Amino acid sequence: MNKVIVIAVVIALSGFFTSCQKDNRNATIEMQIEALLAQMTVEEKVGQTAQFTLDVIGEGENVYSSHFPFKLDKVMLNDVLVNRKAGSILNTASNTPFTIEEWHKVVSQIQEVAIKSTGIPVIYGIDAIHGTTYTQKATFLPQQIGQAATFNRDLVRKGAEITAYETRASNLPWNFSPVLDLGRNAAWPRIWETFGEDVFLVSEMGEEVIKGYQGTNKDSIGKYHVAACLKHYLGYGSPVNGKDRTPANIPLQELIEKHYEPFVRAVEAGALTVMVNSGIVNGESVHASYNMITKMLKHDLNFDGVVVTDWQDINNLYERDRIAENDKEAIKIAFNAGIDVAMVPYDVSYTDYFIELIDEGDIPMERLNDAVRRILRLKYRLGLFEKPVFDYSEYKKLAGEEHKIKARKTAEESITLLKNDKNILPLSNEQRILVTGPNAHSMRTLQGGWTLSWQGDGVERFIDNKNSFLTSIKAHALDVVYAPGVSYRKNAYWKEETTNITEAVEAAQNVDVIIACLGENTYTEKPGDLNDLSLSENQRNLVKELAKTGKPIVLVLNEGRPRTISDIEPLVNAVVQTYLPGTFGGEVTADVLFGITNPSGKLPYTYPKHPNSLMNYDYKSAENRTDMQGAYNYGAVQDLQYDFGHGLSYTTFAYSNLNVDKVNFSPSDSLTFSVDITNTGNRAGKETVLLFASDLYASITPDNRRLKGFEKIKLEPGETQNVQIKVKASDFAFVNLDGEWVLEDGEFKIQIGNELLMIRATQSCKWTNAFKNKYTNT
Repeated sequence: MNKVIVIAVVIALSGFFTSCQKDNRNATIEMQIEALLAQMTVEEKVGQTAQFTLDVIGEGENVYSSHFPFKLDKVMLNDVLVNRKAGSILNTASNTPFTIEEWHKVVSQIQEVAIKSTGIPVIYGIDAIHGTTYTQKATFLPQQIGQAATFNRDLVRKGAEITAYETRASNLPWNFSPVLDLGRNAAWPRIWETFGEDVFLVSEMGEEVIKGYQGTNKDSIGKYHVAACLKHYLGYGSPVNGKDRTPANIPLQELIEKHYEPFVRAVEAGALTVMVNSGIVNGESVHASYNMITKMLKHDLNFDGVVVTDWQDINNLYERDRIAENDKEAIKIAFNAGIDVAMVPYDVSYTDYFIELIDEGDIPMERLNDAVRRILRLKYRLGLFEKPVFDYSEYKKLAGEEHKIKARKTAEESITLLKNDKNILPLSNEQRILVTGPNAHSMRTLQGGWTLSWQGDGVERFIDNKNSFLTSIKAHALDVVYAPGVSYRKNAYWKEETTNITEAVEAAQNVDVIIACLGENTYTEKPGDLNDLSLSENQRNLVKELAKTGKPIVLVLNEGRPRTISDIEPLVNAVVQTYLPGTFGGEVTADVLFGITNPSGKLPYTYPKHPNSLMNYDYKSAENRTDMQGAYNYGAVQDLQYDFGHGLSYTTFAYSNLNVDKVNFSPSDSLTFSVDITNTGNRAGKETVLLFASDLYASITPDNRRLKGFEKIKLEPGETQNVQIKVKASDFAFVNLDGEWVLEDGEFKIQIGNELLMIRATQSCKWTNAFKNKYTNT
């Protein structure tokens, strides 16, 4: 390093120490970043922004697949890591999971080449959505939608800790999770990857995942933790047509109040990285949006982490969205908008184009330096410079009993009883039972996508636990008959074939009760797009024919989104929603069916009754009108199958004595609500206490009601517990048409169970930042 560079670094560092104090950054890390940045060439800086998929550097016929057993291609490895100086690798090879030993070998070889070339370790990224997706023998929890149904913050955090532990044991320190999109369109194929439709629930669970993944200190991510990646910023979960990666039209007010808020909360909790929405919001490709990426995320939230694209989405600006004439222009648009890392993932010419853009002045050097600072900061925070590879033998809990017990507990609390006419459940083990349906004997459908392969089709091959619904029911009941009636085509997961409905009907003649296990086969992202939200005709016909026997039917749903069942729901006596419960889903569902476990899950979304009548629980009053006086009357009553928050138990609970410590409150106040909950039944049970608030009148039409707090408790028969829920005054605010958080004086109706009370905001105000920690009176 020459004298000029040294002087420049010293001057830069003096400014950075001041900046670190202001931004609460680690001064030692910032000093290391600046020293390293001053030595890097343009080629090395550009390389840090590139992320290629593992198949590119694996031996195979082309960059899209690799031979097995997997070996690194020395020529391509040298091109990507030495010539192009790539800073990141992602994914597995040929959609196949590795053993923990194979991961260690592959990552070790990659790090050895990268560090020898540039002195900078590679950061490896993976989608570990509900467990370490591409590691054999990993522990798999329920998918996010099932975790949300537990309404149990502690279980969600512990589940994230398990995933972080096993992902880091696999030498994969960057996890593209959690999904903080709101699942507000029931047809969207990624509903199951979300925490549901409600902004408060998504925000709360998202914060727990950040704690579980990253630990308590974002500047020092320990060996049992990983970097979280919030996705998909912003507005991804509400496409107009319900199909993946398609445009969303979201008013500014709703975009800020509902879709932006979970990301605000997660950044405040210390999330290190963010992945950008693949789609278009309000006519603007999010990957090209300076306003959404740089202003709203980096500037307004003071976010100092990494912003990464989704799969091939810079190219999509050219190939799909047509706002760039070629890949080179697309790179310019995306990086000037604020992208830091490009998930390329195949085209190695990316780095050539980027270098040309720097040389031509189309991407300023300061923009490149900013991106590289963020990437280096992430690598320092993860300790990769000190220890680029971890010894997997140190991770004794990997796939161990402790992790399995916690995953099973989460699955248990996710199971949601939606209907139980005449208390047909729980069943007796002496009843003769017919088990039927395409999901009855499938471990694949229990897990869902992102499980040992992208689409979940690797489950049966690699998973040890084989306890499906069928085998688990057989473990409880003495006399079980199995006739699937309908099955999924093995080589076409989106298709079904009628195996033999007649056989199932004949088998039903000699049983006491029918358990019909219906739902969806696995899918992930675009392959999950559909044109009809109804449960498949084959499966509905199976139920209709079985209903003609007069035998009681228990419908067990195993699905990633709420497929409509309005024509068969009246024909069944009970409905149990299992979502995508993971490895132990069959076991815990059987425990619920036979009363070993008292169900305690609650719906994290609104279950629609009709495919063309979708809504959310926080609707506007105009969406649910019974009549209109005057010239004409009309009915606009929403017809739903099941409400958000619905879930039955084998016991009963009574609510009483709802109180609040401040009936009148100001913007700086925190309110404490208390209510007594009594178990009035004859067995122990868990109850989720939900606090809803309704703003009676506002300057823009308020939502019908909004979830503002929840707690989950366990009560013995006859036991009463006083539950307290704290709510900040700022949580009663809303976003106005100018995109500003405001609280207006006036009344709010609070509801917990069947208990109601009124509170009043005595002062109007406007918050001056997204974190709502500063306000001015209005």
